[in-house]
Amino acid sequence: MSSSTMIQLLVLAAIAVFLILKLRSVLGTRTGFEKPPVQPGTPEVANQRGGFEVIEGGPDRDITDHVPEGSDSAVALAAMKRVEPSFSVTEFLSGARGAYEMILTAFDRGELEDVRSFITPDVFEAFSEAVEARRAQGLTVQSNIIGIRELAVNEATFSEASSIAEITVRFMAEMTTVVKNGAGEIVEGSETELKRQRDLWTFQRAMGAPDPNWRLVATGE
Repeated sequence: MSSSTMIQLLVLAAIAVFLILKLRSVLGTRTGFEKPPVQPGTPEVANQRGGFEVIEGGPDRDITDHVPEGSDSAVALAAMKRVEPSFSVTEFLSGARGAYEMILTAFDRGELEDVRSFITPDVFEAFSEAVEARRAQGLTVQSNIIGIRELAVNEATFSEASSIAEITVRFMAEMTTVVKNGAGEIVEGSETELKRQRDLWTFQRAMGAPDPNWRLVATGE
């Protein structure tokens, strides 16, 4: 190869390197497929929260994670959120679990005054009658909740006229329970044997009201 040919090749190579560097300074370096940069204030940026794209009008996972999409309960829960946007089904269930354990323990111990504010008057009266009947027989109950194995929304209803919401929750608790007579002898249950207790509890609240507490209005199995 002649020296003139070598010089020409070197000149062309230098020009190619210059063009590549020039293009990179303008376009930047990309690997794979990337979306073009989005300017602040565009719809795409406005619909992104926490790094996840939010599709307006899409299903509310806080609802569909707990009840079937499009069901009567889902419609009721969505209506509750329209009245009170801060309402969360997931947080409600967490609170319902705490209320269930607290009320159940208070009932077994006969200490209902501690949970009066979480129970409607009708339920409080029914519970009180059961506690008094137990005392009249000289019986006491000792229970220990080991864990909640099921916690789910069974049904939800909402009145647009009154803003009254009701949510029925399914519970299944694993617990130990013993019933003792006046002499302290166990007449029912076991201190070591686990039993499963299933309950359907309905909680009620006026959505949008200043009082944030849900109250127990009905119990069942």
